[in-house]
Amino acid sequence: MTDIPRASRWLTACLSSLITLTLTAGNIPAALADTSLLNVSYDVTRELYKDINASFSAAYQKQTGKRITLRQSHGASSAQALAVLQGLQADVVTMNQPNDIDLLAERGHLLPVNWRARLPYRSAPYTTTMVFLVRHGNPKHITDWSDLAKPGVQVVIANPKTSGNGRYAYLAAWGYRRQQGGTDPQALEFVKAIVRNVPVLDSGGRGATTTFTQRGIGDVLVTFENEVALIDRGVGAKDFDAVYPSVSLLAEPPVAIVDKVVDKRGTRQAAQAYLDYLYTSPAQEIIARHHLRPRDPAVLAQHANEFKPLRTFTVEQMFGSWQQAQKTHFSDGGTFDQIVVERK
Repeated sequence: MTDIPRASRWLTACLSSLITLTLTAGNIPAALADTSLLNVSYDVTRELYKDINASFSAAYQKQTGKRITLRQSHGASSAQALAVLQGLQADVVTMNQPNDIDLLAERGHLLPVNWRARLPYRSAPYTTTMVFLVRHGNPKHITDWSDLAKPGVQVVIANPKTSGNGRYAYLAAWGYRRQQGGTDPQALEFVKAIVRNVPVLDSGGRGATTTFTQRGIGDVLVTFENEVALIDRGVGAKDFDAVYPSVSLLAEPPVAIVDKVVDKRGTRQAAQAYLDYLYTSPAQEIIARHHLRPRDPAVLAQHANEFKPLRTFTVEQMFGSWQQAQKTHFSDGGTFDQIVVERK
């Protein structure tokens, strides 16, 4: 375990109070490490990358003879992207939706705009989806998205303006209504009804989880499948039940090298090796153990019993593209802003 350099700590604190910085180095002293990488990620992947980092460090040293220090930074996905845009020296970014990396490419020119073509599966080494967590026994009888719009149901989601987790929840609800034969105006009214039931909009997915599980607020939490599984099978499992809706949105969290940073720091080879490692069988096994759906068919087959079949749709299928979804729903003055104004 090592400390991030003082300047980076100061910069991180100034950029966003939402960022929690966790450093993992497999007990390798920084002074002895041959190289280091900073992975800036979203806030429900702390445990995942802690395990991947330990596995990668051992594999990297065995293959190259070099020791490596892996550092982690976690927070709401969009806040993390803004921090990198404003100077946080991320060697790699592992976000939960592509718009946050597009921001770095288009506004910051920190990597090429075709970054998704540089790794398999459009640079997404695993998938997940949005499901529900309810109080044990499901006292409000919540079974599908339509139940979230009913009066008297408190729904906990992350803020779509700051969190990819929140965006996925919003777009999943909108897409559900469209798949039920609704028009966009009807989908808007449906999502308005859900947002009216939201008592608090946390900045990130882990904050929303804390609100629901520790603060006792809400009847249902809408979040990533892996976050629900972590709770449903963990210490507090007796207090909660997982609920799978009839259909949901496929999440494909992407990863990328931040070219300007790795070229400046001389870490490109190590950063590439790190992201390539995510697609290997050992890393895919770790991904599956953390309740994320691996891309490797063999690993997925070994864990088939852990992942319930669920009908999904993609952002591209329902909204045209992530760029269009962002412009229509989450840009300033978009539909979400209109909904929030009415909510007040």
